[in-house]
Parts: sequence; C-alpha cells; structure tokens
Amino acid sequence: MKWKFTACLVSLSWCLSAVLSVAAEDRPNIIFILCDDLAQGDLGCYGQKLIQTPNLDRMAAEGTMYPQLYSGTSVCAPSRSSLMTGFHMGHCPIRANREIQPEGQMPLPEGTKTVAHILKEAGYATACTGKWGMGMFDTTGSPLKMGFDHFYGYNCQRHAHSYFPTYLWKDDQHVELDGKTYAQELIIQDTLGWVRAQAGKPFFLFHAVTLPHGKFEIDDQGIYKDKPWTELQKNYAAMVTRLDSDVGRLLALLKELKVDERTLVIFAGDNGASFAPDSEVGRLFDQSMGGKLRGYKRSLYEGGLRQAGIARWPGHVPAGQVNETPWAFWDFLPTAAELAGAKLTAGANSDGLSMVPLLTGGGAPQHSSFYWELHEGTSLQALRFGDWKAVKNGPQAKTELYDLKTDLSESHDIAAENSGIVAKAETIMAASRAKDPLWPLVQKQPGRGKGKGKAPVKTKAKAAAKD
Repeated sequence: MKWKFTACLVSLSWCLSAVLSVAAEDRPNIIFILCDDLAQGDLGCYGQKLIQTPNLDRMAAEGTMYPQLYSGTSVCAPSRSSLMTGFHMGHCPIRANREIQPEGQMPLPEGTKTVAHILKEAGYATACTGKWGMGMFDTTGSPLKMGFDHFYGYNCQRHAHSYFPTYLWKDDQHVELDGKTYAQELIIQDTLGWVRAQAGKPFFLFHAVTLPHGKFEIDDQGIYKDKPWTELQKNYAAMVTRLDSDVGRLLALLKELKVDERTLVIFAGDNGASFAPDSEVGRLFDQSMGGKLRGYKRSLYEGGLRQAGIARWPGHVPAGQVNETPWAFWDFLPTAAELAGAKLTAGANSDGLSMVPLLTGGGAPQHSSFYWELHEGTSLQALRFGDWKAVKNGPQAKTELYDLKTDLSESHDIAAENSGIVAKAETIMAASRAKDPLWPLVQKQPGRGKGKGKAPVKTKAKAAAKD
C-alpha cells in the first residue's frame, strides 16, 4: 500500500555528517527499554507498594529517575514514532494508531531518518526486539528499512495483544509457533543472544517490551497467585514483575560481558496506564498515585504522558538522584546522536534537544514548550510551557489551563481568569503543528485506514538464542 505524505514532512529529514566528534572508545552502547501501557506509579521506586520491581528499583538507585520524562503522545504507534524520529506530534509522520489490513499499522514514510539510521551510520550495530507497529515488512516503514539490522517480535500491534501467538517475526521471516509459548520469553532470549553477539562493538538496542499491555496474560502468576485479588489484578501485577525480571536479566548480562560501565540504559513506558484510576486495577495499585496524576492512556493530561523514566550509566549518570527537569521522547534522537559522536549537519531538523548534559548530571537545555496531539476519535491537543499546561479536548472544545506548579493533578481549570495566557497557548499550539491532510484537526475522526499486505514468508520455528 502506498501512502502519501506532504512535502513538509519530507523536508524534515535528517542529514548526517561523516565526521564523528567522539572517539570510538568513548562512545557508549545505548539501550532504550520501552514498555507498554505502564503507569508511572507501577514501580516500587515511584511509590508502588503491592507490585514488586526489585531490578528497576535497583536500576533507579544506581542511576537517576526522571518523573517529568514525557512520552511522544498517549498511544502506542505515534509515541514510538516520536521516539524514533525526534519529532513531536506537530511534525511527526504518525499521529495515531491507524490500522491497515490484514496486518499492521500505518508505516513510517520513505525518507524518514530514524535514530537507528543515525547510529548505524555512525558504526553501531542496531536491533529492535519486542513490538514495532510502524510498518509491515512490505512497506516503507519496515524496521529493516528504518535502520535496524535485526528484528524479533511482533510487527503488528493487534497481533501483540496475544502473549501466546502462533507466530512471531524474525527479521522479515514469519516464524511459526505452537501458540503455547509465552512470547516475551522468546523475545528476551533473542534480545540477550543478540547483545551477547555484539562483543567488542558499539550497539543500539531498542527493546520494545509488550508488557504490561493487554491481553492481560501471564504464564506464571508467581508470588501473586495466592493474593486475595481478582485474576486480572494478579495477572497485571505478575506482568509488571515479569517485565522487571527481564530488565534484570539484561542488566546482569551487561555486567557479565563487562560492558555495563560503557552502556547507557534508559527505561520508560510508551504512554500512561490502560486502566482508569477507579477501575479494579487502577484502584488496587493506586495508578494515579493518590490522585496526583490525572488521566491515563488516550488522555493528554499528565497521567497519559508522564513516564516512569530511569537512566543508568555507571560513572556518568549520577546514582540515587531524582531529576525533575522536563524532557520528552523527541529529545532521544539528538541525545543518542551526540553520545555516538554523530555530528549532525546544520541543515538537520528535529524538535528535540540533546539531553546529554541532563543525563550526566549537568544543566540541560530548556524547551520553550512541549506539544502533543492525538487523532483517535476527536483530535486532542495539549501544550506545556513553563509550568502552564493547556489542554484542548477537541477543536471545538474550550482550551483548559492549569498551573502544574500548584495543581499537578490538573483539577482546577483557571482559563477563565487567565485569558492572556490562554491566547498565548493557542498561538503556540497553532505554530507547533504542520498541517497535513492525513492529520486534520477534526471533531470526529474517520474510520481507521485499511490496506492490503503481502503474504508472509514462512519458516520453521527455530529456538531463540539462549542467555
């Protein structure tokens, strides 16, 4: 299926100079662990009392927590698109979970320059494991066309709803499974095997874990089996702890290979929790953190956007700190480029800023504003500038205004008494987005896109690499 994109998006492609500004031996390995639909409050280090996350808690103790790390938006594909391309939702090529048939989502367009492209051109081995969701292998958005040497996992988000699938993808090969094997175990085994195979050369791993997204399936409820909870509550807790365990396996491998001190690991979720605060899961696990964060997945309030950000890089990222500097997914691309010594040309474009100074404990450059939009149902927009937060729940809705310094829970709309600030917010919102016929601001979105994919190439199932 062919997709048409406006010329303005094509003009936003990155250019990479051949000049490397950092000596090869000083360039870290870079791992970004992106989990799926995790609430900020699901981790012990962020205040969770019932779900055990010892490995992520230790990662936080050995690194720095970033409570104001913002996702690209509040659903899967566009948030990942922001992370990969360095653009916020006003310029991003994908701004919604737009489906195609029989499998897959709207692809990243031809000419898109991703962080994987940039690191690969700088001499890094690159892999994506877990969930992609930005283009099937017969489209322009295939991960293998977007800078990754290796892929293992789910390409289609709908397919990723099953944790006991009948197939996964290894590179562009359709690998049949028995439907009885927990997919995350295969994915983490492949991930560990790939990392082990990179001995001695710099690598970039995008480990896009499906946990704890629905369906809420787990192969072992473990320590939660006998809790007086519902099956959904037990499964969800076990999924978060399983996520934590696999992070621990990856960190242990880095130490075994003696590369942990030259590997930056960043952890975050792709958007807010799946559950409303008053749901059986949201309520039991206090996912709104005592009402501190309003909203969840598909909302542009803070609860849909703030992530459980953690970074670890021994000797570089300060240990045991909490840094409240706001930053966002679109900062990752320029940050990774600087760490890799990839000197971007003056004509390169991104909405992001390099956060290397922030990660290494110094003062970071400050964004004048953060912009989000979402196109599922009604078009939503949000803007943060300073401590002001503006939310517009539809093009015909009134702009809400909150002061995050005094009202983090976004409980008191003060737009009526701050008309000048509202006008400024609306002006910045309008200037922050590139008009695109694919993403008009409308009160109600059309049906999800449909397309046809090529028949998959099948191979016999093969055992994933052992850790």
